[in-house]
Amino acid sequence: MTGVVAPTAPQTGDARAPERRRALAAVLGGLGVSEVLAGVVLAVVVRWSFDTALDSFLVTNGLMGLTFATCGAVIAWHRPANPIGWLFIADGIGHATTAVGAPLSQLLHDRATPIEVQRVVATIISWSWPWSIALFLPLALLLFPNGHLLSPRWRPVAIGIVVTAPFFAVEMGTGPGALFEGGPNSYLQLPSYDALQPLWTATEIRGLIAYALAIASLVIRYRRADDTGRRQLLWLLLATVVMLLVMAPWALITGTPVFVLLAIPLIPVAVAVAIVRHQLLDIRLVVSRALTWALLSVLAVGAYAALVAITDSFVSTRFGRSAVVTVLIALLIAPVLPRLQRLVDRAMYGDRRDPARVASLVGEELSSGVAGGMPGVVEAVRSALRLPYVAVSANGSLLASAGVAGTVVPVDLSYGGTTVGSLLVGLRSGESGLSQTDRNVLTLVAVPLAVAVHATRLSTELQTSRERLVAAREEERRRLRRDLHDGLGPTLTGVAFTADAAANLVSTDSERASELLSTLRTDTRAAIADVRRLVDDLRPPALDELGLVGALRQRADALSWRADGASVSVQVSADGLPPLPAALEVAAYRIATEALTNVVRHSRATTAVLTLRCDSALEVLVTDDGPPNGAWRPGVGLQAMRERAAELGGAFEAGPSPSGGRVHATFPMATP
Repeated sequence: MTGVVAPTAPQTGDARAPERRRALAAVLGGLGVSEVLAGVVLAVVVRWSFDTALDSFLVTNGLMGLTFATCGAVIAWHRPANPIGWLFIADGIGHATTAVGAPLSQLLHDRATPIEVQRVVATIISWSWPWSIALFLPLALLLFPNGHLLSPRWRPVAIGIVVTAPFFAVEMGTGPGALFEGGPNSYLQLPSYDALQPLWTATEIRGLIAYALAIASLVIRYRRADDTGRRQLLWLLLATVVMLLVMAPWALITGTPVFVLLAIPLIPVAVAVAIVRHQLLDIRLVVSRALTWALLSVLAVGAYAALVAITDSFVSTRFGRSAVVTVLIALLIAPVLPRLQRLVDRAMYGDRRDPARVASLVGEELSSGVAGGMPGVVEAVRSALRLPYVAVSANGSLLASAGVAGTVVPVDLSYGGTTVGSLLVGLRSGESGLSQTDRNVLTLVAVPLAVAVHATRLSTELQTSRERLVAAREEERRRLRRDLHDGLGPTLTGVAFTADAAANLVSTDSERASELLSTLRTDTRAAIADVRRLVDDLRPPALDELGLVGALRQRADALSWRADGASVSVQVSADGLPPLPAALEVAAYRIATEALTNVVRHSRATTAVLTLRCDSALEVLVTDDGPPNGAWRPGVGLQAMRERAAELGGAFEAGPSPSGGRVHATFPMATP
């Protein structure tokens, strides 16, 4: 921490330092508990009644000493480097010393112990507890929850609390009077105590300022804290709310009796839980209910006071004040409680009771395009529902995430009956699962998210397809360039040179010119063959010459024999086909011829049937009667057929069937 810290382990690396600090915490915590137990025993010995013990602050100081010492020991045991535990132990010992001192002073007085001893005990009682109120507790609140000041600028505040704390101790320790009637006065009492009243007033104001600054520090911490830090602070807020619920009504109506101080021990309990086990339960739900009832109590008290003043002179003489006021308050509060609960729930759980608002936020982020999109969506959902973590995943990868992942629950994102991704939701601390309210909101949000994830996947697939098309086009261009440069180019160059040579020799050496012309004829035919091969690769000439059906029948005739000499009967069934786009003709031709070639090469079929049908889509079906030989291994040919179908928005499937092999491709007729 910055400022005042508890002793820490030496920097030389003593491995046993943490164990020694834990042992010290246990000993000091046990000292505070022992003092409280001793005070209870002494109260029984001197035969104090409960009312006497309460009026002498034995009950309140004992309970505060017990809780502060115990909770401080727990914090120091688990977090020995956090000074809050040590401050609480000191606070508890101060209260416990006062608690045990009260019945001890009575016992010494009853036994006629020397007056000097009695005055020493009275002095210790007067000077022990003020430090707990003036120093240890406000300093612990200033350092909550991590043991560090909010920033270096808060160091003067911590120093001011330490430096001015003795003034409050002097005010409480030097006051006149005895602890009980007939008891001895303590040492160090000031004869001119009443003349210093302005100083004591300043000391009281100093205490209010110290606690106000500590509360301001907690408020700033809450605004800056992450989800874990806010949950820790909410534990302290819960204790404060409950304490105010106990103390405020008495203070406003009948004055504050001693026993309301029994609510103060809630502070160390809440701080200990916040530091050591803040994830024990969903503190937000508890605080939500506590704040609602606190606001309702304040409203009820205010309404009661106002209505009493109004009805006292007009109604009480005729109808009775208490009955009228009770009825009016009930009528006033009945519609207010649900509104208060909604306000508090919104502060703790966001807009989960307003699914339309959450869906609207999601829609705004989705429509924001590049500036928002999926990252903005998950952050909007996390913020709107006060969740620690939200993410969207698809195909095993995260599309966007926000917050820190802890325990995560997936919510399926479905589109068209198919799960396209998951909305990953982190559970709030203390929750074992999503509440039904949360699920209702997330189910509503999941609909546009599923559409967005599906659109994102389609966009990704489209981009991938475009990249493949560009890559295939460039690869085809490179192949054509290579074939033209390495094949047709040198051939035509040789033709030109040979023609020049023949022309030069035609008049002087006709025999040599004749040989060159023969070579020229051969090279020209080779060039023509290369041109035909290139043209065939671009688009089979048979399609232009014979049409799709005629070209396929020609190809089927050429594939009637296998390499081992066995015959294969290939039948083509394609009647009534309408004119097809060029791209669709090429794709159907390539897939059909590749499928028939695979039948001849790889199967032991004796018959193959090629069927072409065209209704709302063009279907290419190739079946054979080959024996089943297990699943087909995907090779270059199958991959090429699948890609040709996908390029035109079609579907492709191939594999064994009960009657033999089967290749089936469909193409939408809307394809240009």
